Amino acid sequence: MNLNRLDLNLLVALDVLLSERSITHAAERLNLSPSATSGALARLRVYFDDELLTQIGRRMVPTPLGESLETSVRDCLLHVQATVDIRPEFNPLLSKRNFKLMMSDYVSTVVMPAALQRLQSEAPGVTIELIGNENEPWAALSRGQIDFLVLPRNFIRQEHPAEVLFEDGYVCVCWSGNSLIGDQISMEQCLQLGHVVARIGTQRPPTIDEWFFERFGHARRVEVIATNFNSVPHLLVGTNRISIMHRRLALAYSRALPLKILPSPMAMPQLVEMIQWHKTRDRDPGRAWLCDILRSAAESSSERAPVELTAVRG
Repeated sequence: MNLNRLDLNLLVALDVLLSERSITHAAERLNLSPSATSGALARLRVYFDDELLTQIGRRMVPTPLGESLETSVRDCLLHVQATVDIRPEFNPLLSKRNFKLMMSDYVSTVVMPAALQRLQSEAPGVTIELIGNENEPWAALSRGQIDFLVLPRNFIRQEHPAEVLFEDGYVCVCWSGNSLIGDQISMEQCLQLGHVVARIGTQRPPTIDEWFFERFGHARRVEVIATNFNSVPHLLVGTNRISIMHRRLALAYSRALPLKILPSPMAMPQLVEMIQWHKTRDRDPGRAWLCDILRSAAESSSERAPVELTAVRG
């Protein structure tokens, strides 16, 4: 394709160059040699009559024009890609598509096992790539690097469509051998005992339980900080520490670990996990199909969990 002497392939190169800000790294992503990538940048500079990227120290920095082009070029390519990819119908049994899903390890643990069981029989050629959402999840969605982003509702941004995937609550979890706690835990005990918490990434907002405690002025004794949610239940075993955890995750681990699950000592808001996709994929039947699979898997996870919770012992 030629747009007023601009080859569409040069826009692909410009998108990667503006993202990577490095000839070497851009060449790797484009599967080109550094010299060929430099040549593409040279042609782009002639077309736009601007340097687009200038070398400062070891890194290339976009010019004002280059920076202004970054979002529009990315959106243009995403629209083209969506037009090429989207078909009037989607046949999961014959599809060879690869879907990239960005979600926390908590969501992947409580939703994906049931989803993958269905995919094995209904879509044997479809592949799933799970990506952690530690840092910059919104940028990855806007750049079209992922197909789905799953985040709590209060973290979702409004630029792209989203819908509810599932809801969850919070419980207090401790080792079943913890002699300091019976079948209930008071707020006083909760604040006195050491806590194990998860903090995900360096650029993400605080988790909902952390935000809730801080908002209402409750200072927890945080003794252990884990880098993911799945580590937390393991780190409780053999100690007198506690954790405020997602209910579905706690129930999943209580089947394998000696854990005791108690009602939270304070009323906490429900967690609403949303699934979001790029606006260019809104009419993609493959996107709609996988959304249905994930919602169904989340519902089956909820059905396996008991409605009333007192104490569960491993």
